[in-house]
Amino acid sequence: MYKIFKIIIALFLSVPAICQVMIKGNIVDSKNNLPVEGATITLLPANVSVITDANGGFTFKGKYENSTSVMVNTIGYAIETFAVADFKTLIKIAITQKQIELQDVTVIANAGDQYKPISRTDIAMRGVNNSQEVLRIIPGIVIGQHQGGGKAEQIFLRGFDADHGTDFRLDEDGMPINMVSHAHGQGFADSHFIIPETIETVDFKKGPYTASKGDFATTGFVDFNTKNALTNNTIKLEAGMFNTYRALGMFNLLNAKAKDKQQSWYVASEYRYSDAYFDNPQHFKRFNLFTKYNGKISEHNYLSLSATTFWSKWDASGQIPDRAVDNGLIGFYGAIDPFEGGVTYRTNVNALLTTSLNNGDLIKNQLYYSNTHFDLHTNFTFFLVDTINGDEIRQKEARDLMGYNGSYNHVGYAGGTKITTEAGINVRSDMTHNSELSHTVDRYTVLNPIKLGDITELSISPYISETFAFNQHFSINAGLRFDQFYNKYNNKLAADSTLPGIGIYKANNNTLSPKLNFYYHVNDKAQFYLTTGKGYHSNDTREVVVKNGYKSLPSCYSADLGTVFKPTKKVIINAAIWYIYLQQEFVYSGDGGFVEFSSKTRRVGFDFTGRYQPIKSLYFDVDVNYAHGRSIEDPKGENYIPLAPVWTSTGGVTYTNKNGLNGSLRYRYVGDRAGNEDYSLTAVGYFITDAVLNYTKPKYEIGLVVNNIFNTKWKETQFDTETRLKGEAQPVDEICFTPGTPFAAKLSFSYFFR
Repeated sequence: MYKIFKIIIALFLSVPAICQVMIKGNIVDSKNNLPVEGATITLLPANVSVITDANGGFTFKGKYENSTSVMVNTIGYAIETFAVADFKTLIKIAITQKQIELQDVTVIANAGDQYKPISRTDIAMRGVNNSQEVLRIIPGIVIGQHQGGGKAEQIFLRGFDADHGTDFRLDEDGMPINMVSHAHGQGFADSHFIIPETIETVDFKKGPYTASKGDFATTGFVDFNTKNALTNNTIKLEAGMFNTYRALGMFNLLNAKAKDKQQSWYVASEYRYSDAYFDNPQHFKRFNLFTKYNGKISEHNYLSLSATTFWSKWDASGQIPDRAVDNGLIGFYGAIDPFEGGVTYRTNVNALLTTSLNNGDLIKNQLYYSNTHFDLHTNFTFFLVDTINGDEIRQKEARDLMGYNGSYNHVGYAGGTKITTEAGINVRSDMTHNSELSHTVDRYTVLNPIKLGDITELSISPYISETFAFNQHFSINAGLRFDQFYNKYNNKLAADSTLPGIGIYKANNNTLSPKLNFYYHVNDKAQFYLTTGKGYHSNDTREVVVKNGYKSLPSCYSADLGTVFKPTKKVIINAAIWYIYLQQEFVYSGDGGFVEFSSKTRRVGFDFTGRYQPIKSLYFDVDVNYAHGRSIEDPKGENYIPLAPVWTSTGGVTYTNKNGLNGSLRYRYVGDRAGNEDYSLTAVGYFITDAVLNYTKPKYEIGLVVNNIFNTKWKETQFDTETRLKGEAQPVDEICFTPGTPFAAKLSFSYFFR
């Protein structure tokens, strides 16, 4: 480990840094006086660009004697130009927010940010209306919920049924959401602790091409970045069908004098209740409390502190078999086991110190801590094993998660080549207490313990990323990441059939992940890229120790060939063809206490993302995605990947009017896909349309949200499951499903004040 860290430092120090600092400054928002990260600063007429760092800082290094002006351009703000002479006295530049127009969006030259123009435009134009929209804002993602909102969503992307996060990484303000060795499944990522209205930006990338992202980022990752400051205080009330209610409050805690000192602190809280549309009322309750401080604490240091507490409780309808509905045993929204449901809560503390040096380098030091509890009761097979009491199971855990993220960013020059270096390390420690899998009845009675023990998992992951910008057109990014895992399981159950007895079991494993990416920036209207890299997803500690670490970090090899371009001022397109090879798809299943094995798989496909704004008030978006996935080692016709999506698409139109009327009409589509390996079962697709209508004024907003406006009957999640209903002599292997929402309307009223 020490040798690897020495190599990273040696590579970093070898980057030449002999240059002349000519121009430097800081970009801040004129409303809240806080830094603006990711703004493009262009030196004219040299047409040389840099990107502002997390502290809003930028530095031009080199000799540009003929430079006359500096242009500041970032999504959501007016484009502004300043004379070079101003920088003799002008250090802090305040830029003004404005309504986004697609014609102002440019294709930026910063390597690796090909998705940024679309992601920033989307969230500004479309917004986030509810917790599920948090994930749906990402092009190409389809989600499904089979506990009515009570637990993490099922994620589908690039031909993967990524379960609850096994092959897709989620972070919030740099803190991991995915849970390793979770009671319900590997990579479980419950993002419901995020209050949607607190989200400022959503940054995502597809594929395992980023050195700073490791576990679970096989198909890609997303970073949810919360607001550093509130523009207004807000009180929001919602009420809808199926006894659905929500109350939200967001309040600034500091006065205007604090803003002048670049200090901000606010609190946000929400409470939600819903019986939902199931025949068995859900009695769903959720409470969130979030607070965040962000401020300049010295000339070169910004501190961000946030804390979250989240609690949720619900009864669930669960998955039901087709035959139970077809023969009239239950209705389409009925339940077989009325005792399904659960409770979960999570508390987070997150601290980030960002330090800028005189030479423009940037240091980030982040510490985070989470305490989580999870208690879920489900029944997937009904009376398959226990024909008297049923097969209900309990999955329970308590967890302490803590970690550190550190990075050092440096810009140097070798001749005319700009070299940007990021060297960093991620350290994460998970400790669970009494992770449990038990056979239960009526939720409260334990019939048979299946697994019980404490899990300790530590990962230490140094990485380095070098970007070589040979000119304003061509750049190469090369990255290398090393992940070392230490797994320990304290088995407390003598009857556990996978281990020889009670006691502590250990296993270690590591993996090295190289990345190599090429970017050709034609101009501010077009960029082409070829991204390649190796990634992985980890497996559950309870399985890792059984196999002594063997194949516990299956490798993923992937490549994208794509483009971002603006054929006209009012259209932007991102299109890519891609390839993914996965060494193994096996993951530990908390639903049965075993590993679901799969052979090597290969997927190819394409993504198309288009945005069009013909006039200021209309914004069209469409995403079309295709994936062809097969198991490599199985015979043709028996090599389908169960539940892997093939065709998916989302899209809509958003309308805004200066008089206050605004809204959107959106669809989501999933095509039919194989339910099992030989496609003898079909997971039926769906096409659903939702609508949002708002009347917005400076002091208030009245809103209407309608889900499934055509009242289509559809299956939100589907599984190939062998089940037995009470009294059946033989089990049946067929599709089991959770029904999607019928027509559902919700009204809201928001009040804004300072």
